Order: sequence, then C-alpha cells, then structure tokens
Amino acid sequence: MAEIIQRDGTWAFDGSTVRITPGLHRSVPLFRQTYGEVAVPLEAVSGIVYEPERKRGRLRLRLREGADPLLQATGGRLPEAADPYRLIVDIDRSGVAEYVAEEIRHALLLDQVPEEPAKAYLLPGPPVPVSVRSSDGMVSFDGTQVRIDWADTADRIKRATGPRIISTHDLVQVDWLPNSGYQDGFMRFVTRETVFSKLPPEKDPYALDLWGSTRRDLLTALVATAVTARLPHPSTRAVDHVERPRPTPEIPPRSDHHDVLLRRLRELGELHREGVLTDEEFATTKATVLRGF
Repeated sequence: MAEIIQRDGTWAFDGSTVRITPGLHRSVPLFRQTYGEVAVPLEAVSGIVYEPERKRGRLRLRLREGADPLLQATGGRLPEAADPYRLIVDIDRSGVAEYVAEEIRHALLLDQVPEEPAKAYLLPGPPVPVSVRSSDGMVSFDGTQVRIDWADTADRIKRATGPRIISTHDLVQVDWLPNSGYQDGFMRFVTRETVFSKLPPEKDPYALDLWGSTRRDLLTALVATAVTARLPHPSTRAVDHVERPRPTPEIPPRSDHHDVLLRRLRELGELHREGVLTDEEFATTKATVLRGF
C-alpha cells in the first residue's frame, strides 16, 4: 500500500485502485468535499506526475480520455483548486509523494494499461438523486429525469414557462461553463429539439444562468456529471445514427393544466408585445411551453 496523507486530502494506492479522499480542512473547496471520495481504477489512469515547488508540491493524476464523466462534463473548465485529481503536498512530504507516483507508474507498466481513449466510462460519477440550488434555480436529477424549478431571481421568460422537466431519452449532452466571478457561467441541457437554439443562457428555459456565488454555482457540475454518466458514451455517438425510442406518452393533461398553459401563453404574449422578447425568442419559448404540456 502506497499512501500519502495531507491536509488537502489522502491518496492511497493498493495496486489496482487509487483512492482519493478530500481533506476536511476549510481550505479544501466545497466542491471536492461534496463530490467525496473517488476510487479510480488503474485502467482509467494514463499517468501521474509530481511537481515540486519551493514551499510545496503537487501530485497530479492524469486519466485516460473518456474514462471519467466528471472530466467529460466539465471539459477541462473545472477550477484547479476544485480538481479532485490534484493534491497539494507539503515540501517535507515530497519523498512520499514521489514514492506514490513511482508505485502507480510501475503498476501501469506491469498491467500494460493502454493510453488510447476509453470506450466506456470507467468511473461512475456522483450517486443519484442529486440536487443543487444555483443562482438561477434548483436543478435535480433522479437518474432518468432532470427537473429545474426557477428561482424568483430567474428571468421572466423562464418563470413564465414554468418548471422544466427533461428526460434523459431526449438529451444529447450537457454543456457546462463555471461561474468564474468575473464572467457568468451556465449549464445547458441540449436536447434534439434545442440543439440549434441560440437563446442566451439567461433566457433559455433549458439552461441555468450561473451568476451568483461561485462556490455554490460550482456544485452544478455534480448534476452535469451525473447526467453525463448516464448518456451514451462519446465514443458511440459518431456511429449511433438510430433514433432511440421515446418514452410512452403520458395521460393527456387535465383541465387545470390547460388553464396553466393558457396563462403562460398570455404571459409570453405580453412579454412579446412589451418588446422584452424578440420574434425569435417568442417563437422558441412558446414552442418550449407547448412541448412541456
């Protein structure tokens, strides 16, 4: 067993799995503490490096492309401090860090782990159900459906469309950009019908506009990862030309649903007449409301 224990977290390698446990110190970002322990199978690893510095060093675990839904969902945009595959090492523990790195490198050679992209996710991603309250609203995922309940601070267009429920059968991918504090971020659920939508995140009823607390909004990556882990792997998308079956239609809406539909259409019409919505935005949002009912 090769192990290094630091304030930033603990890495332990038993020959087949790198077990990464975040530290409990207040300096450890909320995202890493919430994401929790990560068990990385050796077959998902492409390499490891130790980067020594004057006062401290860093261990960095590199994963094979396509092996981890977290890296797939965040697309390299996860802030460095929130990266679970990076460990800050005190300078007096650099020898231990080098030993851990060498043990993992040796195991990679012995097991002849391939370097090419993985053809399936080798890590499961966060468990479901998972819910996160962002600056734009509450987003939840139960393993089959995404639900967005808009906050009072969300754009009027989104609130007029009502809660958004999206089945994984209709999803193509999740686009995620973190709120940096200097630039707003977003999390957009791309469906077959909205793949060419040009609505900005603040008006798109299929997107969360991330503009508030960077610490809190970063947690939306949990949902993005959980959803990504349950979508077809990127390696299959290029050859998957067959339309997946859609779920059986539900029972027709009741009369009270009809009243809600009329009210929301009237609200959209008023926004259009007032110039809040352009012609394109009105048409797209109206179609979204109708599909929702």
